[in-house]
Amino acid sequence: MQNLIIRQLDEILQESDLFYDSGFDLELNHSFLDEKSKEWLSETYLELGGKSEFPLLNKLKFDFKINRFVIKYDDESHFNRYRSITLKSDIYDQFNFPFSQAYKRLCRTFEKDCLKVGLQKRFWFGSPMAKAHFGEGSDPGDFYDEGAPGWKLLAFNDLQMDLQSRLHGYKLIRIPPYETLMIGGRLQRIDHLLMSANEDTKVIILNWLKRKMA
Repeated sequence: MQNLIIRQLDEILQESDLFYDSGFDLELNHSFLDEKSKEWLSETYLELGGKSEFPLLNKLKFDFKINRFVIKYDDESHFNRYRSITLKSDIYDQFNFPFSQAYKRLCRTFEKDCLKVGLQKRFWFGSPMAKAHFGEGSDPGDFYDEGAPGWKLLAFNDLQMDLQSRLHGYKLIRIPPYETLMIGGRLQRIDHLLMSANEDTKVIILNWLKRKMA
């Protein structure tokens, strides 16, 4: 479903007057990380149960770039207790991320949706890197002891994306499936709207996206 939603966003942007890049990759320069930034990352890594030196991403992948804005759609797997831990980092006090407060609430409210997709072994345990940094993990669904190393690595990488995009001079727009727009006198989720968007809805969604870049 995520790929369909991104394709729908792509179609909406194609029909707009915006100049954009689709599938934008940002190569990271690690020299942009000062000692304070490394301290922030290290603190959160340890709070997540990190067991060695924290890993650094070399590249960030975004769904779209429009001028100095980068856009990332986050599916249900991004909303859980581990992402909530990362959102408490001092990074979000130092920099203005318009989505951070809403994401804290969404992590508390919608972890049950993350569980629906995240209990699969490939999500719960993650890659060999997740195991190397966060341990073997507990049984799927068991948050005691080591919990879900795959979830932890995803949350830590989301934190890196937030920080590194800002350090590299971009403003990050994160789109959660749970954000709502008022259409036809009722609030409707953005993921549902994108799954069945007609021409009128596409105009509303485009204007909503433009407001985020205002």
